[in-house]
Amino acid sequence: MDIILMPLSLILPFLSIFLLLLHTSIQWRFGPARKPSTSGPDSYPVIGCLISFYKNRRRLLDWYTDMLSASATQTIAVYRFGARRTIVTANPHNVRYILKTNFTNYPKGRPFTEILGDFLGNGIFNVDGDLWYNQRKLVVHQFNAKSLREYVDDVLKREVEEKLVPVLESAAAEVQGKSVDLQDLLRRLAFDLVCRVSLGYDPCCLEYKSLGSPHPIVEAFDVASDMCARRGAAPLSAMWKVKRFLDIGSEKKLREAICTIHLFVNEIIRDRKRIAGDLSRASESEHDLLTKMVVDGETEEVIRDTIISFIMAGRDTTSAAMTWLFYLLSCHPRVENEVVRELRSLDDVSEYDSLKEHRLLKACICESMRLFPPVAWDSKHAIADDYLPDGTRVRAGDRVTYFPYGMGRMKRLWGEDRFEFKPERWVSEMEEGRIKSLKNFGPYKFPVFQAGPRACPGKEMAFVQMKYVVASIVKRFEFRPVSPDRPVFVPLLTAHMARGFMVRVSRRQ
Repeated sequence: MDIILMPLSLILPFLSIFLLLLHTSIQWRFGPARKPSTSGPDSYPVIGCLISFYKNRRRLLDWYTDMLSASATQTIAVYRFGARRTIVTANPHNVRYILKTNFTNYPKGRPFTEILGDFLGNGIFNVDGDLWYNQRKLVVHQFNAKSLREYVDDVLKREVEEKLVPVLESAAAEVQGKSVDLQDLLRRLAFDLVCRVSLGYDPCCLEYKSLGSPHPIVEAFDVASDMCARRGAAPLSAMWKVKRFLDIGSEKKLREAICTIHLFVNEIIRDRKRIAGDLSRASESEHDLLTKMVVDGETEEVIRDTIISFIMAGRDTTSAAMTWLFYLLSCHPRVENEVVRELRSLDDVSEYDSLKEHRLLKACICESMRLFPPVAWDSKHAIADDYLPDGTRVRAGDRVTYFPYGMGRMKRLWGEDRFEFKPERWVSEMEEGRIKSLKNFGPYKFPVFQAGPRACPGKEMAFVQMKYVVASIVKRFEFRPVSPDRPVFVPLLTAHMARGFMVRVSRRQ
C-alpha cells in the first residue's frame, strides 16, 4: 500500500498544476477575461495579463500609455504571473500622493533594491530611511549657487571648449561633413564632467585617442546598467538569481562589469586617502564630493556606493536629454533657428549669469524631456494597504509606478497636440518679442526630476549643464541625422537612443 501511495504523493502536485493550467487554457480560449476593478489589460486566472504582456513586449511604453489614456482615472492595475501586482499611474494627484503626501508608505522597497544592490550597493538611489537621508544631506551640499558658478567657470568651459568643440570642428572640416555618433560624444562628455565633480578626476573619455573604441570604464557602466535592467524585466526574479548563483550569461557579465567599476573607483579613493592630511587643510569650497567624504571619515564602501550612484545619475540623464533635443531640433528647423537667434542676441552665452536668459532653450529642453524623459518610469513599493486619491486600492507589497513617459502623452494633461514638439507651450509671458517668463507646470504633472522629499538635488546643475553645452555648440554647428528613420527610445535604467544618433556635422553659417 505504501509503495502505491508514495508515487501518488509525488504525482498529485503535478496533476493539480496540470488541471489548473488546463482550466486556465479553457478559460482563455472560451471564457471571458476577468476585468479587475481598476482599469488594465485583460487578465486570466494564474497567468494574469501574461498573454497581452507578451504580445506587447516590444512596445511596452506605448501599450501602457494607450491603457492609461483609455482609463477614466489615468491609472491601471497590472496582474502578471511571476510579478507583483503593479499599479501604474499618469494621474498628477496620485503622483503627488505617492511622492509627497504619503511618502513614508512608498519607499523604493526591497524588490527594487535587490535588483540594483550588486551594482549600486547602499548608494543614495538604492536605499531608504536614514541611509538615504544622510547621503542626500551630503550630496545637496554640492549644488549651492557658488559651486554651480565654479562648475561653469572651472569645469564646463574646459570640457566643452578643449574637448567637445575640437572633435566637432574636426568632423565639420571633412568634405560633406563627417558622420559622428552624437549620443556617444555627449555620454563621454557627461561622464568626464560627473567624474570631475564627484571624484576630482578626469577619465579623458572625450580625448581624441579614446574616440576610436569604447572606453573600458564607460563600457563597464553601460553593461552594468543594461544587465540590471534585464533583471527588472525578467518574468521571474528566480531566473536571474539562478544565473547569478551559477555565474553564467548576463549575470556573469554584470559581475565582471561591477568588478571593473569597483577597481576604478576604489583606486581613486585610496589615492585620495593617502593625501587626506593635505586635503583637510584645504578650504571646503575646494572639495569635490569624494574629498569631502574622505575628510569626513566615511568608510571606503560608503564612499564607493555614493560615488557610483552619483556617476550613474549624472552621466546618463543629461546626455539622454540632450541627444533627444538635438534630434527634435533637427526635425524642426524653425525652432532651431529661433534658438540660434536667441543665443546670438545675448552678450556671452557661456557666462553663468547669462544662462538664465536662455529661456527658449530651456523651453526646448523641457519639451524634449516631456516627450522623451531620461527616466521613463519609477517604481515604489507599498508598505501598508492604502487608497490613492483617484480611489485605486493599493495592497501592501504592491509595486506602485508613476510613468513620466505616459504622462507626457496624456491628452487630459497636454491637450490635442500632446505628441507634437512645441516649446511655446512652456512660454508664460512675452515682452518686446522676447520671452520674459516660462510656465511652471509643477513637478507632479512633469515629474522628470522626481518630486517631494526625493526630488533630484542636481536639477539646477542639470539645467545649467544642458543649457551651456547646447548653447555652446548649436550656435556653431548644424547636425543632420544620417538615417531618415525615426530613432527608437529604449527605457533601461535611464533611457537612450537605440544604436546611437549618427549625424553629419557642418559649421553653422
